[in-house]
Amino acid sequence: MISSTHPYSSLTPSVVLSAVESVGYVTDARIFALNSYENRVYQIGLEDKPSIIVKFYRPDRWSDDQIHEEHSFTQELADLEIPVIPPINYPDKGALLEYGGFRFSVFEQFLGRPPEFDNLDNLLVMGRFVGRIHAVGALSNFSNRVVLSVDRFAISSRQFLLENDFIPIDLFKAYETLSQDLIDRVQDRFDAVGEIASLRIHGDCHPGNVLWKHDVPHFVDFDDTMTGPAMQDLWMMLSGDRNRRQAQLLELAEGYNEFHNFKASELELIESLRTMRLMNYSAWLAKRWEDPAFPLAFPWFNTERYWAEHILELREQLAALDEPTLRLI
Repeated sequence: MISSTHPYSSLTPSVVLSAVESVGYVTDARIFALNSYENRVYQIGLEDKPSIIVKFYRPDRWSDDQIHEEHSFTQELADLEIPVIPPINYPDKGALLEYGGFRFSVFEQFLGRPPEFDNLDNLLVMGRFVGRIHAVGALSNFSNRVVLSVDRFAISSRQFLLENDFIPIDLFKAYETLSQDLIDRVQDRFDAVGEIASLRIHGDCHPGNVLWKHDVPHFVDFDDTMTGPAMQDLWMMLSGDRNRRQAQLLELAEGYNEFHNFKASELELIESLRTMRLMNYSAWLAKRWEDPAFPLAFPWFNTERYWAEHILELREQLAALDEPTLRLI
């Protein structure tokens, strides 16, 4: 049963349909919930028209100004024929809509398949399009979006977990010590790289946020768009053993350099960025644990086994931070 205090407790199917109809659509009452947990995202069937995608923003997460910057960035990219999916902008309402106390946006439905990064040619293509996004991202700055930092994604994540009774008592000390060692190592790595050129980036550019169609990647879900180093949008495309990742990197960088300067110095940040993402992910699950959707979707979280495996994963990251970085050779 959904708690009456939960921010989505009143977002019933009736409210979802009424919100869509308030923009002028005629629905056929088909609602299909998509795999989104931070926000609520639905595919809505329409009478005599293709289905649409509707995203209801999590209350109190982003300000209106932050969401407007997300929308403006995606529209700026779309206007330059970069394959992103911006929200629909209604002449009399704009792209950020409101109904029943919820803010929402509507998107055209786009059908594509997951990218196949085992094919190195696809990484060459990905590099080109991420390079195009970053070339635009470097033209101006966000005023309100999040800035990627060690403090926000690692230090604050650690602090939240240590202060809110999530980690089992017999694993507490191990996590406390290991997480501090990781933060020290990550901060040292950022300091060693020196001044980092930050720009507007996608922020969460993992394969699940890319849809492949007609040999072109289409980028979706700019909900986490932020100011940060270019490498944040690149490292998640690399997988497998070191030799495989090295080969993938060369293709990615070759395509990227066609449109924007690939900064080889940022290769030193890859394992640091991975560490920060791991720490932030656990804290994100913990912060959302009161949302009834989370225990249903992530039943393995917050168990003794989960924390033991997470600590092991962090130990492996500590070792990875000492490994030689990938190179452009």
